[in-house]
Amino acid sequence: MTTITSVETHDVRFPTSLSADGSDAMNKDGDYSAAYVVLRTDDPALSGFGFTFTIGRGNDLCTAAAAQRALPLIGRSVEEITGDLGGIYRELQSDSQLRWLGPDKGVIHLALAAVMNAVWDLAARVGGKPLWRLLTDMTPEQLVDAADLRYLSDALTRDDALGILRELEPTRAERIAELDRTGYPCYTTSAGWLGYSDDKLRRLCQEAVDAGYRHIKLKVGANRQDDFRRLAIAREVIGWDADLMIDANQVWDVPEAIDWVRSLAEFKPLWIEEPTSPDDVLGHAAVRRAVHPIGVASGEHGMNRVLFKQMFQAEALDFCQLDAARLGSVNEILAVYLLAKKFGVPVCPHAGGVGLCELVQHLSIFDYVAVSGSLEGRVTEFVDHLHEHFVEPCVVEDGAYRLPGAPGYSAEMFDSTLDEYAFPDGSYWAADRSLHSADQSRTSRVA
Repeated sequence: MTTITSVETHDVRFPTSLSADGSDAMNKDGDYSAAYVVLRTDDPALSGFGFTFTIGRGNDLCTAAAAQRALPLIGRSVEEITGDLGGIYRELQSDSQLRWLGPDKGVIHLALAAVMNAVWDLAARVGGKPLWRLLTDMTPEQLVDAADLRYLSDALTRDDALGILRELEPTRAERIAELDRTGYPCYTTSAGWLGYSDDKLRRLCQEAVDAGYRHIKLKVGANRQDDFRRLAIAREVIGWDADLMIDANQVWDVPEAIDWVRSLAEFKPLWIEEPTSPDDVLGHAAVRRAVHPIGVASGEHGMNRVLFKQMFQAEALDFCQLDAARLGSVNEILAVYLLAKKFGVPVCPHAGGVGLCELVQHLSIFDYVAVSGSLEGRVTEFVDHLHEHFVEPCVVEDGAYRLPGAPGYSAEMFDSTLDEYAFPDGSYWAADRSLHSADQSRTSRVA
């Protein structure tokens, strides 16, 4: 019997603010970060890896919360944990003392995602399969047993979920073969960060076109005249037969969102992403009615499956952008995919953060193979940042994710990355701290 012997947690931060990578109207100076979890076992060749994503300060809170979330796993057998993935999720999620800190939301929910992502990674490694294959090999009953369907029965029953999964079960192999040939389509945000110069925007848009992308996203919402100029540059480079998306990152109130998006309609955006508060269901619905035929996309800050249920019920979304590290791992993500299928809303996952591309490739593949059965209106985000820190980085060719083949959830980071970027004592941050102290000392002497 293999046993989980310890849980390691690491506060890992990358200085992306220095190059404006990830910059938008709401978040101008983020340092992409991960609260990283490692489940160690008494088999030196077997561990589970997972994380949740933040953008700097506060990542230590998520890391500490993940350590608390994972405590009940220590001393348990791997066979027990990975043999009942729904049961272990419900056990961890129902810890009443931790749940009081924020039921299904906030730091404590992000921590649950980090731990359960590591559990799913461990299960895939035990099975010798990439996560997408582990999921597509599961029966409808196994998938529904793993899914968190609590509080959803007014919109999605267990029978509904089983019916959705059973419908496509006989033809799963056909879609796997198709994706093996073509990959899963993705769009790039890497060209459009708000802090980039016009010259850099133009160059990166051209590189994206040359690399085969037919969908490109730009950040908007800080200054309207800047948006006009930058969108004009993008359209000049990518043409009018490629899809252009825009993302305001929650910066507007509802009336402002409607007015601003209408003013940008001449650039024919496919969608406006996060036009207002991510919790404002009725606000999203109002924006959607007012800016049609421009679509409304949201979900990267969707805190739980109940919020998504309400978004679908209110007809507030044209595109669902669930996040692999904000929802409660695969268990809750399964529920959102099933809801989206029932309500006919395509899922285009968010992946603008360290490691998120590595995770969401598995989820999008699973969705097409086992839930949606369609690629229409579906495209998954890709950002070309920080993949070099992962043992099994995602591979994108001609604007499409290639099927990952290694066992696990593609979440493992190199030990050298932890040595360098663990905060605050990794070599990068220690050197930065020393340099900062030296600068302060010199300034004091001059003064």
